[in-house]
Amino acid sequence: MKTRITELFGIRHPIIQGGMHYVGFAELAAAVSNAGGLGLITGLTQRTPELLAKEIARCREMTDQPFGVNLTFLPTLSSPPYPEYIAAIAEGGVRIVETAGRSPEAYMPALKKAGIKVIHKCTSVRHALKAEAIGCDAVSVDGFECGGHPGEDDLPNMILLPRAAEELKIPFVASGGMADARSLVAALALGAEGMNMGTRFVATQEAPIHQNVKDAIVAATELDTRLVMRGLRNTERVLTNASVEQLIQIEKEKGADLKFEDIIDQVAGVYPRVMLEGEMDAGAWSCGMVVGLINDIPTVQELIDRIMEEAEQLIVQRLAGFLEPALA
Repeated sequence: MKTRITELFGIRHPIIQGGMHYVGFAELAAAVSNAGGLGLITGLTQRTPELLAKEIARCREMTDQPFGVNLTFLPTLSSPPYPEYIAAIAEGGVRIVETAGRSPEAYMPALKKAGIKVIHKCTSVRHALKAEAIGCDAVSVDGFECGGHPGEDDLPNMILLPRAAEELKIPFVASGGMADARSLVAALALGAEGMNMGTRFVATQEAPIHQNVKDAIVAATELDTRLVMRGLRNTERVLTNASVEQLIQIEKEKGADLKFEDIIDQVAGVYPRVMLEGEMDAGAWSCGMVVGLINDIPTVQELIDRIMEEAEQLIVQRLAGFLEPALA
């Protein structure tokens, strides 16, 4: 399948693996890229730029296909050393970066100087337009269905994607609620040039995480995610568990007086315990509503091949079949 996204990144299929904390290691990124998509190493999971450089080198040993690095710009008092991370990415020969979180504007000159193509994750059209204006090559438009941070506008992709198509000149992919061929074909119909999948790639054989996490995703339904930290305007969609329900109770009791410190036990330092050790009640971890569409744990190759084969069938057979034959 050929779209502006496949052309931009030099990939065979318009499928991107989103950046995910303690999931986006070299093993998963390489598997996605080898299967024809775009795999991403999650930069800040690597605690130092030096460790990121080693992870990039590991990935380079596993694939000769294009892959990228996710770099999330965090609203923290003590920011990570972003210039050093960017240097490690550039020196590692990576030429694709997915940025997320705060605007990457301050770092765009360094990224562009290194010849890096930037796709920025946005939860609104206004942010996507800003990304276009500062020189991003593409954007990932993240709907309210997504795992992680959906922004504060609560717009689902059925509205957000066509609005983005009306406003943007640069290509964009759909993110949030993406799981299969139906997701891809719908995203293309709504104006996107591909899709970004996060939660779906967690439930694959190559995802280097604890089996408990994969099993929890397969067992969950679309009703099993929760929105937390809304009162702090840092909304996150997570999979429910005992810690999440405790967090929600604290939010209810504190109301407008809620502070981050009140819920720090439920949200800080959670990902290594969940993803690596399989402690499913350790705290709140990002997960999309798309869990309701995930029923197996295939290899990445099997997943992407299935998506592309079924997408072609949907387009050529089902959708084309709705058209009346031309009158003779």
